Amino acid sequence: MSTLDWLVMIGTLAGIVLYGVYKTRQVDNVQSYLLGDRDLKWWTIGLSVMATQASAVTFLSTPGQAYNDGLGFAQFYFGLPIAMVVLCIFVLPIYYRLKVYTAYEYLEGRFDLRVRTLTAILFLIQRGLAAGITIYAPAIVLSAILGWSLSVTISVIGVVVIFYTVIGGTKAVSVTQKQQMIVILLGMFIAGAVVVMKLPQGLSFGDAIGVAGHLGKLQVVDLEFDLNDRYNIWSALLGGTFLFLSYFGTDQSQVQRYLSGKSLTESRLGLLFNGIFKVPMQFLVLLVGVLVFIFFLFQAPPVHFNTANLVKLRASPYAGQLVDLEARNQEVQQRNEAATLTMVEALRLDDEARIETARQQVEATLEERAEIAASVDDLIGQLDVELITEDRDYVFITFITEYLPVGLVGLLLAVIFSAAMSSTSSELNALATTSVVDIYRRSIVTDRDDDHYLKASKWFTVIWGGVALSFAAVANLFDNLIQAVNIIGSLFYGVILGVFVVAFFFKHVGGKAVFKAALIGQAFVTLTFAATWLNFTDLAYLWLNLIGCVLTVAFAIWLENMHDSPTLPESETDLI
Repeated sequence: MSTLDWLVMIGTLAGIVLYGVYKTRQVDNVQSYLLGDRDLKWWTIGLSVMATQASAVTFLSTPGQAYNDGLGFAQFYFGLPIAMVVLCIFVLPIYYRLKVYTAYEYLEGRFDLRVRTLTAILFLIQRGLAAGITIYAPAIVLSAILGWSLSVTISVIGVVVIFYTVIGGTKAVSVTQKQQMIVILLGMFIAGAVVVMKLPQGLSFGDAIGVAGHLGKLQVVDLEFDLNDRYNIWSALLGGTFLFLSYFGTDQSQVQRYLSGKSLTESRLGLLFNGIFKVPMQFLVLLVGVLVFIFFLFQAPPVHFNTANLVKLRASPYAGQLVDLEARNQEVQQRNEAATLTMVEALRLDDEARIETARQQVEATLEERAEIAASVDDLIGQLDVELITEDRDYVFITFITEYLPVGLVGLLLAVIFSAAMSSTSSELNALATTSVVDIYRRSIVTDRDDDHYLKASKWFTVIWGGVALSFAAVANLFDNLIQAVNIIGSLFYGVILGVFVVAFFFKHVGGKAVFKAALIGQAFVTLTFAATWLNFTDLAYLWLNLIGCVLTVAFAIWLENMHDSPTLPESETDLI
């Protein structure tokens, strides 16, 4: 990386962090530390909510997802606007009326302490694991660029994020995320523009889109109902909607963002802002990935995008075979480029016969490239079975480091690290808040002063940072990081959402029934996922959100009716 790139990246990140520390220098009580001063405007809430969800995984893994599979992943977000409307109508008014620190406080008043503690623990497990992924993702980038070991890089990033979060608490997270989101959006727009500029002279954006469309990269909606398909319209609108309802309605990392709003109206507007603009933002990120795919139709891609694996191969007895495969890749690229240019000319002339012939030629060369890549993967596996051959998470970073102009490399890396800082700091702050409010202060140390709980909040931030770092050390076990985050969430979100659905809409169900139902639902979801993981069954992970929610609600109602429990006292039903 050039000196200018280093200056741009470090200057951008340092400016954001120092701004956050300056704005929160007077935070000296536990309420301000955990909830801020409840003074945020709707646009800050909206950008903060978007930044919390848009981790570095989004900007590393999602373009690679589009490079391989096109825009179909966008369906995953189709349930988001629906979820935002439901939450604004039913959930936000309850949280504001009760003036809670966390979403789980409500559950004790509605049910009992056991239910509150159980849901808090489920959240802590899944969010603690997910925080490890958000640290691991940018560590891939920095380790590749600096030549550091991945474990050292993970430790450095983790320590920086933990320090930043411990110092400022939730207000530091919120006030910096606005700047981080601006940097992120600006960087992705620039990345898309640079990809188009890097295409061969005379090839327009429209030409690139035409080629991508005929190669199947622009197909967004898949109407086929298939439980095994991770991304189709049905899994998105059913499983995806339940995932987002649980994530934004019951996940403290998000609830904490909009509970810091100046009023109920400001928080509602912030969530609706997220529901409206999040989908276009994901389209932009995916489109950049598609454009990178088009770029590599005219420029030979690496035979393997993880350069660290290639370095090991070059120093091994397999080096000669790697050279042969790279030479073959260059030869295939010449035919691929010629066929693509023929398709462009045919598209301009609207010659359907030539378009079809050229498309078949391009697809044939792409299959040859895939065979070469598979051969390289085999060599990597023979060299060391512990090495991960899945390389789609390295596609976008390869383009950034190899083909972007000096200065823009630093900006795009700042985008990735800004996303990592925003999401990880939100997660660690939410983990600390839930640990202190729902577990430590409620059930372990119940009678200390405000200063004690402020210090405890900072220590829990450090502890959860350590947990996240530990999980980050084994995150390479997952094939694709964006899927890893969503799989972890899907294992727990459905059951948590089911508990809240019972709390909001089934007033006659009591704490004993919903507690047992949550345990049964979580056990079923975990066993179903294990069966899928071990190939005993085949079920797309998004359906786990729907299954967990429905089972928890159904078992809670059945258990309540079976035991013929008395209805809730009036003081508790008033909460809903």
